[in-house]
Amino acid sequence: MDEITLVAECLKGNPRAQKTFFDKFAPKMMTVCLRYMKNSQEAEDMLQDSMTKVFSYLNKYKNEGSLEGWIRRIVVNTCIDQIRKNAKLLGDQSTDEVEYKLVSNDRILENIAAGDLLKLIQKMPDGYRVVFNMFAIEGFSHQDIAAHLKITESTSKSQYLRARAYLRERIEKK
Repeated sequence: MDEITLVAECLKGNPRAQKTFFDKFAPKMMTVCLRYMKNSQEAEDMLQDSMTKVFSYLNKYKNEGSLEGWIRRIVVNTCIDQIRKNAKLLGDQSTDEVEYKLVSNDRILENIAAGDLLKLIQKMPDGYRVVFNMFAIEGFSHQDIAAHLKITESTSKSQYLRARAYLRERIEKK
């Protein structure tokens, strides 16, 4: 079943189509949730919340652009909203404090397994993890991150630099 038909059937309330829809997108979206949340239980909760939102807003999807991208945006926003509810991001800090820890060679990340990297990302402090995911993986600009998280651009930049330094330190220890 193609995506247009699948969406139409889900909107009609077809349970088989809804299951197919969930089965098709849930594994990829779980990966997104795992990157943002601290553990698999929190990630599963966010996946459930996200997919509930997806189904409730499915009538707003206009078949423009990627359905998966539309779903991903809902998942990311749901995770960020939950993180904002549960913890405060670190306050404004200068990027000068962490630049000394960074080296220009990022090849070190190429030598680590994806699962190991995911575990390291999950262990990051909330501020580091959210900004790292939004900037390095989702492709948000620091300006967009600042607006989305209600922080300054310099905070976004410093959180990203700290996240990179955090990862580098832990990877080098392995």
